[in-house]
Amino acid sequence: MNTARIVVLTIALGAGGVAAYLASGSDDKSVPAQPVAQLQTVDILVAKADIGLGQSLKPDDLQWQTWPATATSGTFIRRGERPDATTQVAGSIARAPFIAGEPIREQKLVKADGSGFMAAILPSGMRAISTEISPETGAGGFILPNDRVDVILSKREKNPDRSGPDVVNSEIILSNVRVLAIDQAPKEKDGQNAVVGKTVTLELKPEQAETLARARQSGSLALALRSIADVNMVENTTDEQAALKRGASINVVRYGVHSSIMTQK
Repeated sequence: MNTARIVVLTIALGAGGVAAYLASGSDDKSVPAQPVAQLQTVDILVAKADIGLGQSLKPDDLQWQTWPATATSGTFIRRGERPDATTQVAGSIARAPFIAGEPIREQKLVKADGSGFMAAILPSGMRAISTEISPETGAGGFILPNDRVDVILSKREKNPDRSGPDVVNSEIILSNVRVLAIDQAPKEKDGQNAVVGKTVTLELKPEQAETLARARQSGSLALALRSIADVNMVENTTDEQAALKRGASINVVRYGVHSSIMTQK
């Protein structure tokens, strides 16, 4: 073999060995591991399965679930603070539905304390009053418990001319009131999206209950279903409208001119 070729081959082998040595030496230096931040967690009491409106809670309906501490609210029930909460909450009635995995909040529960269900879920100061309905006056059966409705009173009056037909007048006497039950069902039955009943129970203030009781004796009542978006809407009656209903004198300003209007009750 040519001497020059032997020299070149020797140099190439030597260079390859040096490169392999340097590469293996660089792998010996391990990169230091970065410290892993520990996520702080707490155990929260949640619904094990769906809990319906009016359902009485049992320990089997509840379970503890681990949540990030930063994602919890002060209204949640924590295991570290109340380890016996499953037994303490048992027997309470759901004032509003829970979905599976939803944290249990005592604001959505009520203790029956021997009272009936309806008395237990009624907010303080409110009244439950029932009135008759039919498919025609109850939105075809599509009004369900916990919906919001307007109550419309219709009255038939004699035509003053006595020559024409009777006149039917209608007005909304109650606005944005909550439906507590249809017949004796305080919640939707078996996933039905329509409940046809003969009686509806409404959640009313004492003065509203009086209005409804008087209206039942003076005409026919119908319910108008409202949008779910109206649940937090505040119904306001202007001073002029209130005065018109009372039959009072109201002061009206039009274009800077004051005038007094007498209304009849």
